[in-house]
Amino acid sequence: MLPEIREQIEALFPRYPERRGALLPAIYLVQAEKGYVDEQDARVLAELFDLKPVDVWEVLSFYNMFYTTPQGRHHVHVCTNLPCSLRGSRSLLKSLESHLGIRCGQTTSDGRITLMHEECLGSCGTAPVMRVDGEYVENLNLDEAKRVLDGLG
Repeated sequence: MLPEIREQIEALFPRYPERRGALLPAIYLVQAEKGYVDEQDARVLAELFDLKPVDVWEVLSFYNMFYTTPQGRHHVHVCTNLPCSLRGSRSLLKSLESHLGIRCGQTTSDGRITLMHEECLGSCGTAPVMRVDGEYVENLNLDEAKRVLDGLG
């Protein structure tokens, strides 16, 4: 962890009644540095917060916005909840896996795209939907989804 990230984390502590309250923003800072938070980072965070490394790892593994392995430049999340599934999202996801040559949860060999499923993106009325780098792409069909992915740099 870079010394300046450590300083930014320590600057968070006075903002919270308990030091542990700053853990989520601290994880965001570490993740912004290199794109994910690994075991070594979790140990450093645990030390800073006077926690056990497993306490930090529990937070990392609970939230889907934190990554514990290297990620692609683009994050693609396909909603697989019931409304999207009824409108074809599971077959869409399988087709995108084939199109990209990876399985859900993996990153393309060129490091361009990490493909994931999301339990719910909260956009049932526009199903099927995927989130690409935080932006929703709705009312999808396979051709449109491929076009979006192929257009990512």
